[in-house]
Amino acid sequence: MNVLVINAGSSSLKYQLINVESQTVLAKGLCDRVGYEDSMHKHGLAGNEYCDSVPMLDHDAAVSVVLEALLSGPTAAADSLDEIDAVGHRIVQGGKYFDRSVVIDEDVIEKIDEMAELAPLHNKAAIQGIRACQHHMPDTPMVAVFDTSFYQSLPAKAFMYPIPYEYYEKYAIRKYGAHGTSHRYIAERAADLLEEDLQDLKLITCHLGNGCSITAVDHGYAVDTSMGLTPLDGLMMGTRCGTIDPAIVTYLMDHENLSPSEMDDILNKKSGLYGISGISNDLRFVDECSERGDERALLAIEMYANSAKKFIGQYIAVMGGVDCIVLTGGVGENSVKMRRMIFAGMQTMGIKLDYERNRTGPREREISADDSDVLIVIIPTDEELMIARDTYELVHDLIDDPYIDYNPEMLLF
Repeated sequence: MNVLVINAGSSSLKYQLINVESQTVLAKGLCDRVGYEDSMHKHGLAGNEYCDSVPMLDHDAAVSVVLEALLSGPTAAADSLDEIDAVGHRIVQGGKYFDRSVVIDEDVIEKIDEMAELAPLHNKAAIQGIRACQHHMPDTPMVAVFDTSFYQSLPAKAFMYPIPYEYYEKYAIRKYGAHGTSHRYIAERAADLLEEDLQDLKLITCHLGNGCSITAVDHGYAVDTSMGLTPLDGLMMGTRCGTIDPAIVTYLMDHENLSPSEMDDILNKKSGLYGISGISNDLRFVDECSERGDERALLAIEMYANSAKKFIGQYIAVMGGVDCIVLTGGVGENSVKMRRMIFAGMQTMGIKLDYERNRTGPREREISADDSDVLIVIIPTDEELMIARDTYELVHDLIDDPYIDYNPEMLLF
């Protein structure tokens, strides 16, 4: 079964065509700067890629470009649309409505739109991607996979905020989390790697990059996570501040005469590594400057490491221990130095890094010392494969029997 995975952003559309049975990526690409005059399309697999300037005024045009690339030319991955059995869409915010992936119908789209207030750039774009695919592939089943669904298992003591309860009742203000599809994938993959049942493990999964989140996974269920009502909460990130004293917000707005949107811009786009270093949101560049003696750059990477260390410690306390800590994301997978800084001083907690394993080895590997009580592993995330799997589980019966009379409300995974 071939699943087209779509990740639509406000001005972009990423995609992969995946054969689920073989877990093979048949094609992938990116439509960038959708809606702008200088829009670009990159398509193909490693060693056989091309990049063209292609007019794409909206997501509908982008999907048209994608389908043409998939079905024609030297990089064609299918002979006809009939070979694309289903489409899986990444949705950032499912709110209170979705604790699992669902087959898309009009009710699902309405709820995605309703939750767009919490992810305005992402949910609105996702709907545009869905509508575009429905236009070009009207008979192809489609599935919504939500970043937030993994966190519907959080207990109330973890997802509630200590503000007047009436605001939860009126506005559903609570912790929704983010990166859930990534955390779910690496948790399941970690269990496979350790040859253990996920239901028998206590895991801390760390998605570290420009965006950062850490999740406590207790016997297969998320019990706490660092991101909150929005992806601004939690760890220090590339440009986001993460958790700060809430009074800082009103203090700065008062003293700097800032509007809510200006304050939001500061916290989301001008803080984190970039705000502290004054150099970049890219850890690689900040680290290079720190090595040359830039004190603010050094402070930024120390704060980044300390932020991750604190959340790992919190979640060990929340779960009463941990069996394995999993690292993924651009920083988690690639920064030898940052991993060393995060785990420094954790020996008394039974967490010991092996410096040689940390320095080199395959992309997916264990980096803890032989005498460490807690395993530390690196697992490259694969959100697209997880979306494809969910889509397969929901629609493969429909593909086998296209005349089946189904109710989307019954198709939950």
